This record gives sequence, structure tokens and C-alpha cells, in this order.
Amino acid sequence: MNWDYLGRAEYEPTLARQLALRDQVWAGGEGLVLLCEHPPVITLGRSANRANVLAADDVPVVPIERGGDVTYHGPGQLMVYPVVRVKSVVDFLARVAGALAEACEVFGVTGAAWRREPAGLWLGDAKLGACGIHVARGVSTHGWALNVATPPDAWRRIVPCGLSVRQVSVSEAAGREIAVADVAREAGPRIAAALS
Repeated sequence: MNWDYLGRAEYEPTLARQLALRDQVWAGGEGLVLLCEHPPVITLGRSANRANVLAADDVPVVPIERGGDVTYHGPGQLMVYPVVRVKSVVDFLARVAGALAEACEVFGVTGAAWRREPAGLWLGDAKLGACGIHVARGVSTHGWALNVATPPDAWRRIVPCGLSVRQVSVSEAAGREIAVADVAREAGPRIAAALS
């Protein structure tokens, strides 16, 4: 399993790349884990409640086919898009969460853990990473948003995943500024290995 860090990448071309990769996997090709950071964008899952978008004046709002509610993506957040074959959705999400938790440990953030209900990567009672995927014909698209250095005011735009819970970032938990690219370099190989 390979991974590719795209740096700062626009949302819609990244989604188009995921869909093209999905076609390749359907045709028998290898999966790939894409990692990137997006300019600000709000995505609406299939069960999204538009009332959870609080302030989107200057930010694109994009309805997509993944599950879940409203999610914000933007600078300071590591996006993880595994386009891979999936046998068990819960096992798949737990494996990615475990790899992300291991990457966080490199930066001194310990104790991050997968929770199925509500789904995500949690640090105590605060949410460190959100997940929302779509599986079609056994292949996943969409994925994870890990808060690396997400500005706190980003969460004034939405009710994340429809939950009134505190959001936390790797940087906040570590007590120092952590770069998305540094976390991507640690997370990429761990996620690829976990899904191989």
C-alpha cells in the first residue's frame, strides 16, 4: 500500500482524484492513501442537517456522498483519504484511527483513541479527528480529518458532525505548534501499513 502527501490541495480536484483512483481499484489496481490540507471548505454528508452550518459566507459548502453530517476542512487540518478495498467498515475505521493515534504519539500526544459512538478519534472528552466515508462496491472514498493546528475560530462556522463537543488539536494537546506536513510524514506510512 502506498501513500501520497499532496500538500495544500483544493477540495474538488482532490475528490475527483479519489473517484478516479476508485475506478482503478475497481478494475483491480492497488489502493492509495491520499493525505493533504485543504483551503477552507464545508462538506455536507448524506444525512447533514443544514442548520449545523452556522457561518459559511466566504467558504464553499459542498454536498458529498459520504455518511455523516457537517464537517469543516481547512488549514491546520490533515485530511486522510484511503481509497482502498474495505471488508469491515468498523475494522477499517479503527485501523486508520490507531495509525493516527500512533502518529500523534510521535509529537507527545498520548491517549488518543478510536470511539465508534460517536465515531472519531478522541482525546479524553474532546474530538481530535472526525471520520466520514463512503464505500461503493467494496472500495472506500472520503475519510478522516485530523485537527493538527486547526484554528479554534474554524469551529464557529459549524456544529461539527452535529455534536456539541469540544474540538482539540494535536498542537493544543502538545503545547506547541505542529505542522500538518510533519504529521502527514508520520501518519502516511503508518496508515498504509495498517491497511496493507
